[in-house]
Amino acid sequence: MTSDPLVERMRAFGTTIFTEMSALAVRTGSINLGQGFPDTDGPQEMLDAVARSGPANQYPPLYGIPALRTAITDHDRRFWGLDRDPDGEVVVTAGATEAVAAAILGLCEPGDEVVCFEPYYDSYAASITLAGAVRRPVTLRPEKDGYRFDEGELRAAFGPRTRMVLLNSPHNPTGKVFTRAELSLIAELCQEHDVYAVTDEVYEHLVFSDAAERHTPLATLPGMDERTLRISSAGKTFSCTGWKVGWATGPAALVSTVARVKQFLTFVNAGPLQPAVAVALGLPDGYFTEFRAGLQARRDRLVAGLTEAGFDVLRSEGTYFVTADITPLSGKDGADFCRELPGRCGVVAVPTQVFYDHQEAGRHLIRFAFCKREEVINEAAQRLTKLGRP
Repeated sequence: MTSDPLVERMRAFGTTIFTEMSALAVRTGSINLGQGFPDTDGPQEMLDAVARSGPANQYPPLYGIPALRTAITDHDRRFWGLDRDPDGEVVVTAGATEAVAAAILGLCEPGDEVVCFEPYYDSYAASITLAGAVRRPVTLRPEKDGYRFDEGELRAAFGPRTRMVLLNSPHNPTGKVFTRAELSLIAELCQEHDVYAVTDEVYEHLVFSDAAERHTPLATLPGMDERTLRISSAGKTFSCTGWKVGWATGPAALVSTVARVKQFLTFVNAGPLQPAVAVALGLPDGYFTEFRAGLQARRDRLVAGLTEAGFDVLRSEGTYFVTADITPLSGKDGADFCRELPGRCGVVAVPTQVFYDHQEAGRHLIRFAFCKREEVINEAAQRLTKLGRP
């Protein structure tokens, strides 16, 4: 018997960088701007709805309770003009992570290829590997006004074994919002090669006022509605990441694929919390506007501290995150820099190189999360400025 019983294909996936850096924050008493979890409790209307809902000790329906499925489809119609049937074209999942995993496991045979953009959220690579599929990453490279990809590189990533495109916009960890022109190119290639699109849009409401463009769901582009599975969740928009309430919407055949895999993963989830998420999705526009504005103010405060400290800060158009180039401050790679940062100033970040297949492309970049209370961001910004002092 081998000393490591884990199957060979998964041995490259050890402890996540989030676990490592969060443990470092606890051990050193540092401010944790590494992991993207908020430190507030979300809208009171949602919390009150949990208290009102009472016990929910039995299984909810596999596809989610009717009130939540209806709220999800009403939300998508209200904000994006998407018209889905709550009975068959939406399934509630254990966060967006399960929705992505179930989509990949349900749609990809061993050897199929998945076009994705690096840096990518780490669960993408693990889910593709679990399915026996193959990643075809297209690199997002930092430029003066944000991250861009090369059209030729994207076109070359498609081939006869391509099964799907996995797209995250607004994008973690870069804060990029894909433009309509970029989305149109992706849509063109999906239709040319007859492949599915799985879109992770958990930050759909977190696009800032100074972004070049607003968020556009890929499913709204011509020819994409029938081949796109759209994924989102309550965690980011309503500051309830621990609830793990996500969903997938799209054509009934694609949603059924997710549900048929999900039933053998978690079966169902978050029964007591689903009614409260339905309430949150129906909150007035003012909630979404104020929440986004508050995050943008905290982004700006953190960016000011990073700039004063000497980082080359890259533009963040949305999400919880901002990335920075450490080159002006250090000749080390991002992982070493992040492990030393708590001792230098009492702040934790994460290196983004771990989210690349081509790690050299991200070796000098690190990510900070600003989804924290204003006083926490102010203190972190103050600490970071110490790096720029002699």
